[in-house]
Amino acid sequence: MFIESIAKKDEKTKNLVKRLNPGNIAVIKHRDIDEVAARSLVEKKPRAVINACESISGKYPNLGPSILIEAGITIVDMDDGSGFDLIDEDCTIKIYNNGIYIGNKRISNGKILTKEIIHNKTEDAMGNLEEVLEDFIENTLEYAKKEKSLILDNINMPDIDVDMKNKHVLVVVRGKDYKKDLLAIRTYIEEVKPVLIGVDGGGDALLEFGYTPHIVIGDMDSVSDNCLKCCGEIVVHAYKDGRAPGINRIKNLQLKHKLLPSPGTSEDIAMLLAYEKGADFIVAVGTHTNMIDFLEKGRRGMASTFLVRLKIGAKLIDAKGVNKLYREKIKPIHLLSVFIASLIPIVIISLFSPLGMNIIRLLQIRLKLLYELKEILW
Repeated sequence: MFIESIAKKDEKTKNLVKRLNPGNIAVIKHRDIDEVAARSLVEKKPRAVINACESISGKYPNLGPSILIEAGITIVDMDDGSGFDLIDEDCTIKIYNNGIYIGNKRISNGKILTKEIIHNKTEDAMGNLEEVLEDFIENTLEYAKKEKSLILDNINMPDIDVDMKNKHVLVVVRGKDYKKDLLAIRTYIEEVKPVLIGVDGGGDALLEFGYTPHIVIGDMDSVSDNCLKCCGEIVVHAYKDGRAPGINRIKNLQLKHKLLPSPGTSEDIAMLLAYEKGADFIVAVGTHTNMIDFLEKGRRGMASTFLVRLKIGAKLIDAKGVNKLYREKIKPIHLLSVFIASLIPIVIISLFSPLGMNIIRLLQIRLKLLYELKEILW
């Protein structure tokens, strides 16, 4: 195997895809490539992906490598992760057999992942799932005790200009199948006009579909400057002690913002904000709801998600996967109905136009003559 192209490099895949062009070689440092990251790479159509970490370690059955292979993208795992530091952005890189080269210099050995290797690793991961699940549950319960203030205490919510009382609120996270789900509920958005909250990159997801988020909330690590500048309000999610890593970025952009110190994930805090501000219904798209989702995000438990959903209860409608719930097929009767309906106005206009009226008179005269002729013959 021989592949040669321009390298685009970043430790964070979500940052890399912003610069990645079709035909490039993506150089990442992403242990256990998750589904969302893989699909974002597939959209950019790189020739290959070089990973300084194990793309599938066998810890749990992550789907990313399978998605890349199915899309025809070569995956090469470096034997030695130190080779990552030897690659510069925009340099020309070569993959030849199991070697990674810059010019004629071999900088690292690599392991090309095949469908068989990925399948075997996935089978191993499935065997470890029970042990991983036990650890996951223990961590969830442990942190639930520490974060129980989410449902027991009154969190000091910032004053929000957007009125959410007795309204529908749509919380969008750029998670699995978010595009398909947003497309599936587009009619709901157009008709109900809910308050739109984008969680970090979820703000850009709304912009992709032509909607401007009323609020963007999160640690500001994956949302674009454009989204931050055009959204209605910015809420920076801070740690409980008040530290907020994302606040410097907002200050550098000289944008107004509110601070919300709270434990848990940003998507959980977004739902909690809507609940505390009196939302009638909270609709969630792209959120993380199961063990695999959280393991792919690098989290060992889901305490805050469990607690928040316990608190907001029946007000939450999870639209994740709604695109798979029902897909209506177009039937011949539907097409016939549309055809007949389109003919009705044409017929009416034709009948009442001057030309139509003349044609009708000619037909009447012709019928009258035929009738009189028949009377004479008989």
